[in-house]
Amino acid sequence: MDHHLLSIITFMPSFAALILAIFLRGEDAAADRNAKWLAFITTSVTFLISLFILFEFDPSNTDFQFVDEATWILGLNYRMGVDGISILFVMLTTFMMPLVIAASWNVSSRVKEYMIAFLLLETLMLGVFMALDMVLFYLFFEAGLIPMFLIIGIWGGKDRIYASFKFFLYTFLGSVLMLVAMVAMYADAGTTCIGGCEVSLLTHTFASETFSIAGITVVGGLQTMMFLAFFASFAVKMPMWPVHTWLPDAHVQAPTAGSVVLAAILLKMGGYGFLRFSVPMFPVGSDVLAPLVLWMSAIAIVYTSLVALVQEDMKKLIAYSSVAHMGFVTMGIFTFNQQGLDGAIFQMVSHGFISAALFLCVGVIYDRMHTREIDAYGGLVNRMPAYALVFMFFTMANVGLPGTSGFVGEFLTLVAIFQVNTWVAVVATSGVIFSAAYALWLYRRVVMGELIKESLRTITDMSRRERWIFAPLVAMTLLLGVYPALVLDMIGPSVNALVASYDTALEAADAAVQTASE
Repeated sequence: MDHHLLSIITFMPSFAALILAIFLRGEDAAADRNAKWLAFITTSVTFLISLFILFEFDPSNTDFQFVDEATWILGLNYRMGVDGISILFVMLTTFMMPLVIAASWNVSSRVKEYMIAFLLLETLMLGVFMALDMVLFYLFFEAGLIPMFLIIGIWGGKDRIYASFKFFLYTFLGSVLMLVAMVAMYADAGTTCIGGCEVSLLTHTFASETFSIAGITVVGGLQTMMFLAFFASFAVKMPMWPVHTWLPDAHVQAPTAGSVVLAAILLKMGGYGFLRFSVPMFPVGSDVLAPLVLWMSAIAIVYTSLVALVQEDMKKLIAYSSVAHMGFVTMGIFTFNQQGLDGAIFQMVSHGFISAALFLCVGVIYDRMHTREIDAYGGLVNRMPAYALVFMFFTMANVGLPGTSGFVGEFLTLVAIFQVNTWVAVVATSGVIFSAAYALWLYRRVVMGELIKESLRTITDMSRRERWIFAPLVAMTLLLGVYPALVLDMIGPSVNALVASYDTALEAADAAVQTASE
């Protein structure tokens, strides 16, 4: 059974979506309620099974665990597994999805299709974090665009069509470059690998008995080209500056649950791709282009923070905040040291909780007032004290207040980058100050002050359902803030192995170049 647990939790949501599509009939309130409950129960059971995987997982073992494999037609491999890095993203996905469904309880338009889209999306996101075959990874990675495209385009705001097509085209075009690189690697696999690793990359997996993905190192200028092709795909998905412009539009137009999934999970696919492909497979390309990536990350942190300061839409402000925080992730990854990678992974997990909660905070008042304009609010603390408390907590966590999970990831990445490039560290640190400026500015204008606007005098505080949604997010943000070892101990051995494999592969590439020159 252990060998199939990953497949079970991956495809259980799709099975529930199939049940909804075939057996649920009608458009009445009872059918809508049944669709919501089936989706909620399925995602909750998926989370419980993933907890069993977490408890049985051995962090000291850097190999992939719970491996499930089979051979498809044409020799393609179905191979799923988790290590100390991917297990966290699997847990983040299964943890967030029941909350996402609960946050969608007020949806009244095409409820069955809405739940089917989110259930299919969960399967595809889990597949990305578990796939150990490159083709399988690409299929999950690309297919995830479809349900998200539909969620934005059908249930989004007034400009949803524009935002959904922009989201699809940006991410699809970036991924096409990755596909071209994969084909090129397949064509050259027998001749351009250090050590003469004669293996078809279409059938090669991340962890086999003879080769590991870290052992496939393309040499020469081709490696830099391959790095750039993969980089384009993952940079758009993060998204990195300057290919980030699709994200604010997607967030603003997406329904609340769609924004939560985008912020908490989908953005992490780019960072996961860097960790799984760019660093171990292309060490020379990573090393050559690391200074560029570090400066792009620093610029992203400062630039998007300044842009956030002038926003009038709450969702758009938080979206730019997400781009800034993802800058810390790429900055930490491309330090290529233990602290940087630890900080980057921790920041992704922490951001999954905090940013999702901030979008949920926007959703709470949007459901009541049907506007996201900052000027439409003010003085909410007088009518919504519980909401004001929760919003303040996650605002402080987003700023990086010590004692919250937001502090740990930023601190680790800044310490790591200071060891690599002092000037990048100085610029990135200034972004922390700007983040405090826009976050506190937003909170003051929405929550503090006198309740002047007549339209707000009858607004009600959070319901019991909404409080239950925020409770686990508050708990995880506090828990990881005061006890970060919960994550760092889990990822430590795998990150250490990744750094060691990167250093070894880089040394081997240098030796190969030196031998060729002689």
